[in-house]
Amino acid sequence: MVSLPARILSTPQADALITRLTALHGPLMFHQSGGCCDGSAPMCFLRGEFRVGAQDVLLGRIAGDVPVWIGAAQFDYWRHTQVIIDVVPGRGAGMSLESPEGLRFLVRSRLFTESESALLEAAGEPARGG
Repeated sequence: MVSLPARILSTPQADALITRLTALHGPLMFHQSGGCCDGSAPMCFLRGEFRVGAQDVLLGRIAGDVPVWIGAAQFDYWRHTQVIIDVVPGRGAGMSLESPEGLRFLVRSRLFTESESALLEAAGEPARGG
């Protein structure tokens, strides 16, 4: 049986910050809206604080059990890429939980290979919210 490539990954540095934020705040979630400014960064919220709907696609889970959602329009644009949540020094987005930490989450990506894309296509669409 062939395993599917992950649509979402996180770096060890992001996982460390997620672990710290989880200890401070409780279970977390991410949402990537794809807008400009703050909307172009992955936003970290308390789980359930951001209400996902049918227009949101579940990319997967990182750092154990942290769900990562993306707006459907953004997913359509990025469906051919593996999204990687990373962290760098700087001020996070206004409503994102890492903002006071002096760090910010950001997205890196890589293109899926043709064979990875074929596997994901054959598996069907990922789960949606709502």
